[in-house]
Amino acid sequence: MPSETLWEIAKAEVEKRGSNGSEGEGVEMGEKSVFFIGSKNGGKTTIILRCLDRDEPAKPTLALEYTYGRRAKGHNTPKDIAHFWELGGGTSLLDLISIPITSDTLRTFSIVLVLDLSKPNDLWPTMESLLQATKDHVDKVIVKLGKTNSKAMSEMRQKMWSNMQKDHPDRELIDPFPIPLVIIGSKYDIFQDFDSEKRKVICKTLRFVAHYYGASLMFTSKSEALLLKIRGVINQLAFGIDKSKSICVDQNKPLFITAGLDSLCQIGSPPVPENDIGKLHAHSPMELWKKVYEKLFPPKSINTLKAVKDPARDPQYAESEVDEMRIQKDQMQSIREVICIRSWSSIRKVLPRLGNKLSLILESNSTTVHLFLLF
Repeated sequence: MPSETLWEIAKAEVEKRGSNGSEGEGVEMGEKSVFFIGSKNGGKTTIILRCLDRDEPAKPTLALEYTYGRRAKGHNTPKDIAHFWELGGGTSLLDLISIPITSDTLRTFSIVLVLDLSKPNDLWPTMESLLQATKDHVDKVIVKLGKTNSKAMSEMRQKMWSNMQKDHPDRELIDPFPIPLVIIGSKYDIFQDFDSEKRKVICKTLRFVAHYYGASLMFTSKSEALLLKIRGVINQLAFGIDKSKSICVDQNKPLFITAGLDSLCQIGSPPVPENDIGKLHAHSPMELWKKVYEKLFPPKSINTLKAVKDPARDPQYAESEVDEMRIQKDQMQSIREVICIRSWSSIRKVLPRLGNKLSLILESNSTTVHLFLLF
């Protein structure tokens, strides 16, 4: 009797893995995904490279980038694979969040939000936009998953609360993020020189946001000791190693708080005079903290924060020779452009602007008039 071919063996293995995954019985899958989002030029790439032990300079991230890492749990065992995704451009490319997060990857997905502590005025708008866009998409995927695999959806709902002990006093006051979330404050080396009052507001605010979403919170910089701590946290998300139980809530030191170890009692009330709290009208605790934070760190104007929608025009990707050719092509295209106008009233509006640079061609038996711009 002929033995199985390599193709038949591979096919059977894939079908076996698929059936195990669809049962949703808590089987620990060998592949996990970690999605890095956050401030533009905030240090996301540097963290990823450090976690993968790659000694190479960090380059600006263009749109959405992917890499992977492998790790063996023991001798003669298959290596676990971790998929690393990184969203570039800060908040300018929110539509790309939906690409890596799908119903197939959701159950092994984690989010790492990297915030630039050296730019406190941009911190809240960046955090709010990215978390809201990610949460909205994840909620949609969970609903979609529930239509085909209700058991998997139920397990995900339960997993949301896994970091919070059942007897935790804040259990009824928080709203855990639908998938594991880690918030990293980068460029601590610059942040530590801030005025103590400013550091207090930033630390307390980020502690509240992290605790409210059931997330871990930690600060880092180019310091090797801090990067090693971050690497341990990322490895826990990517490869399932033991979670650190250490904690540091001292605002004069880099914060390091594992999910579920903080409390509203320890965080305290928003840092604002008691006589001013009554003047802040908020519909939720999160909105109250936002108002307090933005009172000290008002966000930049919309025009200032507005990111470049077209990456080809983004200054960080400037290439003089390519840009010159692009300008020439754009000019050629505008010159060749054909304008279709369906009413004489519209023609009268356009003619004064075009001057003598046009040729007017009337088509018989047609209401359409074509105006061709001449070279």
